[in-house]
Amino acid sequence: MKEVGPNHYDNGTRDVYVITRTKRPKTGKTTFYTGNVAKLIKQLKSEKGKNIYCDGGAEIINELSKNDLIDEMIISIIPILVGNGIRLFQDGRPQQHLELIDTKTFDTELIQLHYRRKSNKD
Repeated sequence: MKEVGPNHYDNGTRDVYVITRTKRPKTGKTTFYTGNVAKLIKQLKSEKGKNIYCDGGAEIINELSKNDLIDEMIISIIPILVGNGIRLFQDGRPQQHLELIDTKTFDTELIQLHYRRKSNKD
């Protein structure tokens, strides 16, 4: 497995947090974060700035869903069926109603579905 290096997301213009179980020193604008993900996102949302982009799997999605911290979600569908793997959504997260706001297709046949969370009032 290829290790994600500090330049994978870090273009030098924004802070990058890589959620990991392995402590590593900060490199450039990349921080390797081993703490509570919900606490980090709440802290970042309280700061001045724009959007927070989070790229992750089921554990991160569940933690952020349980704490009502996901406003929008982009789900990428890759045209490869695998026999086994890690589920994208785990049990134990709250039900959420989503509204499709955009779709993108790529030459590689990858499709991205962009959803916005509907408020409880909708």
